[in-house]
Amino acid sequence: MIASVRGEVLEIALDHAVIESAGVGYRVNATPATLGGLQRGTEARLVTAMIVREDSMTLYGFPDSESKELFGLLQTVSGVGPRLAMATLAVLEPEALRAALAEGNVTALTRVPGIGKRGAERMVVELRDKVDAVASTSGAVPLGAGGGGSIRDQIVEALVGLGFPAKQAEQATDSVLAEAPESTTSSALRSALSLLGKTR
Repeated sequence: MIASVRGEVLEIALDHAVIESAGVGYRVNATPATLGGLQRGTEARLVTAMIVREDSMTLYGFPDSESKELFGLLQTVSGVGPRLAMATLAVLEPEALRAALAEGNVTALTRVPGIGKRGAERMVVELRDKVDAVASTSGAVPLGAGGGGSIRDQIVEALVGLGFPAKQAEQATDSVLAEAPESTTSSALRSALSLLGKTR
C-alpha cells in the first residue's frame, strides 16, 4: 500500500498530477483544489490512498490525513465509489463536509454532482455518528501555488470535470474572477463551487 508520495511534480492535469519519487512517476488523482496548490517542477508531498480493482490500481492524493480519512469514510456508504467521494471532497472542504453530515444538511450534500436527495440522506444516516471519529487537522501540508494555463480555463475545465454544465461553469468562474481578479486558482475554484452550490 502506498501511503504517501513525495517528489518533483512532473505534470499537472485536470484530475491528476504526476509526481516522480525515487525515479518512478506516480499518477495521483486529486481534487481541483489540491491540484491548484501544486506547481510543476517543484517538490510536493501528498498523502495517498490506493484503490485496487480487478483491472486497475489507482492512487488518490490529498493534502492532509483528514481528507484521506473522509475519502475512505465516504466510500463505506452504499453506492459511493472513489469518483463520487472525490467529487464530494471537491465541492465540500473537510470541515464543511463534517458539519453537513453531523447536522444532517442534505441540501449541502446535494450540491455534489451525482448525489441526489436520497443519496444525501443515506450519507447522513450512515455517517452522522462516524464523522466525529475523523480528527480535524490544522496545519495542512503547504503545496506551493498555481499550475499551467489560464486560471479561468483551469477552473472551467475542473468544474465541467466535476459534472457541472459548461455554461454554468463559465458563468460562475467569470463572476468569481470579476469580483476577485487576484484570486489563486484554488481559492477561485472554491468560490465558484460555493456559488454553483447555491444555484443548484
